[in-house]
Amino acid sequence: MGKVKSSIYIDEDLWRALKRRAVEMDLEISSLLEELIKDNLMIGIEEELVEMGCGLSDVEIDFEPIKPVEGLVSILIRDLRDERENSLFRH
Repeated sequence: MGKVKSSIYIDEDLWRALKRRAVEMDLEISSLLEELIKDNLMIGIEEELVEMGCGLSDVEIDFEPIKPVEGLVSILIRDLRDERENSLFRH
């Protein structure tokens, strides 16, 4: 993969904090930015999972199928969102 030179405008305080963090981590700012962007975009996550010994085929997704309901789709979506919200706050 090639490199691209870019100019960006960023908040001064944020830039100083980024520079401090790069120094603390003994990284160049470019390397730290690349790492942060990859993490945010989840680039390379599958390879990292494989390296950790848990590929995507090892991930189990558990869900309960829903029965179709006649009526407005917006009502169904609202009900599903409410149900999901309630289940998230129970844990």
